[in-house]
Formats: sequence, structure tokens, C-alpha cells
Amino acid sequence: MWLEVMDALAAAGRRCVAPDLYGLGDSGEDAPTTFETNLTAFTALLEALEIERAAVVVHDWGGFIGLAWASTHPAAVDALVISDTGFFSDGKWHEMGKAMRDEQGEAVVAAIDRDGFAAMLRSAGPFDDAAIDAYWAPFEDGRGRPATLDFYRSMDFEKLAPYEGGLAELRVPTLLLWGEDDPFAPLAAARRFEREIPGSELVAVEGAGHFVYTEQPERCAREIVAFLGR
Repeated sequence: MWLEVMDALAAAGRRCVAPDLYGLGDSGEDAPTTFETNLTAFTALLEALEIERAAVVVHDWGGFIGLAWASTHPAAVDALVISDTGFFSDGKWHEMGKAMRDEQGEAVVAAIDRDGFAAMLRSAGPFDDAAIDAYWAPFEDGRGRPATLDFYRSMDFEKLAPYEGGLAELRVPTLLLWGEDDPFAPLAAARRFEREIPGSELVAVEGAGHFVYTEQPERCAREIVAFLGR
């Protein structure tokens, strides 16, 4: 998902780091998978890499983790790019999130097969077989199923209350790069960020849904490189 953006930023002279969430991507099978443990691990990673300042670029679940970190490390944040996520203590889960958090969540996640998974992704964007295989791999070997349940179930929106106002207080350049037709994190969330973060800029990507970086990789790369290059 991040390769095109990272290649473009690297070509512009920036170092890029894209960590996998625990239990997903290439992360270990026995890794802890809650919001809290991912946040702790992200903090430890930046410290281990000796990254003193960073432009934080987040999407979906990564928004909870990256923005929580940014809110509590103001001196380390150079800029924000926020895409298709939420960070509001009065937020509500979409229907799929509600199903995962329910007591029937195990049955829901166990019923997912590759064909259904591929159909879901293709209904949301132009995913080819290679991309689908990459996203499906953690579910194929088993670790992605409990990781998905753990993260959904640990992410109570009320936990975000301590961070309220923190993004505005950063006073750093902020780009809101959003899929205009996102059904999971609607454009209304981007407009709320725009109201709550002084000076933030909203770019709604036409024809894109939730997976804006997969659907419009060249546009996203161009917008981010231009924004961070000012």
C-alpha cells in the first residue's frame, strides 16, 4: 500500500519507515495485537531507530496508533498526513467493526475465506491478485484472524478522550488526504479534522474510497511529496 508513496518520498530525499501492525503484514505470529501494545511497540521502534523528528503519515487503524503517539510526543512531530481514519472519543464503529467486537466475532472471522476476502477488497478498490495475496497472507496462516479481533475489541473510542485537543496543540502542517467515497471513514470525518486542527488542508481524492493509497497511488504520492516539500 505504501510502496509508491515511499518510493516518491525517497526520491525526494526522505527516509521512510512503514511498520506492520502486530499479527499482520510480515510481523510475528505470537506478537501482541491490541491498540495499547501496538502503540507501545511503535514508540519503542522510533526510539530504537533514533528518529528524533518525523512526518507522521497514517491510514485506517494506523491512525489510532500514529496520532496517539504524535499527541504525546509533540517535539518529535514535523508534520501530519491523515487519511481515512478517525481519532474521536465519540466515534462509532462501522457495521463490520461492530460484528468483530461482538461475541460472535470469532465465528465471523473464521468464516472469511480467500474468495470472500478478495471480493470485499475488489468491491472497495482496484486490487490485483498480488495485492490480495499480500493482504490475505496473515489470514491464510492464521495470525491475522485473532489480530483483527484483538485490535477491534481493544479499540474503545472512549480511550481516545485523553488525546482530545492534542493534534490541534501540535500546530504542525497537516494534510488530510481522503478518499472522497470512503464508506468506512466518510469524508465527514475529514471535515471534522479540518475544523479541529487549525490550518489543516483537506484534499478529497475523487473516485477513491477507503483504500485511497491503493486506488490512487500516483495522486497520493504527488500530494504528499508536494506537501512535505514546502
